[in-house]
Amino acid sequence: MFDTKIAIVLRNNLASWQTLNVTAFLMSGIAGRHPEILGEAYRDRAGNLYNPLSIQPIIVLSADDATISAVHRRSLERGVATSIFIEEMFATGHDAANRAVFAEFAPDDAKVVGIALRADKKIVDKITKGASMHA
Repeated sequence: MFDTKIAIVLRNNLASWQTLNVTAFLMSGIAGRHPEILGEAYRDRAGNLYNPLSIQPIIVLSADDATISAVHRRSLERGVATSIFIEEMFATGHDAANRAVFAEFAPDDAKVVGIALRADKKIVDKITKGASMHA
């Protein structure tokens, strides 16, 4: 049905609120980069209008530190655009602060807690190898 796959990989030791927060932020990055994944607005029987949702399923995976680092490295090696959330961003309160703290790290020392990508299914499967379904 879809040639592409959307995957979100989360570090497996996050608190529940962190998992939800990171997932929301990462998916907003995917939707921002790929607006074509958004469908039409929803309308209920009473005529109320609601925001459009993704037309494509999203898989949420879990990984330990080593695996999420490998996912990050593989995405860079393959030139796949990603949304990234690093641990230090939990201590900031707005976008400019997130960008500033993010800029302090390189791929080899970033403490990635979440990464999202959309690419060809086979590429996503190769990049996310080792991650498991989030429970």
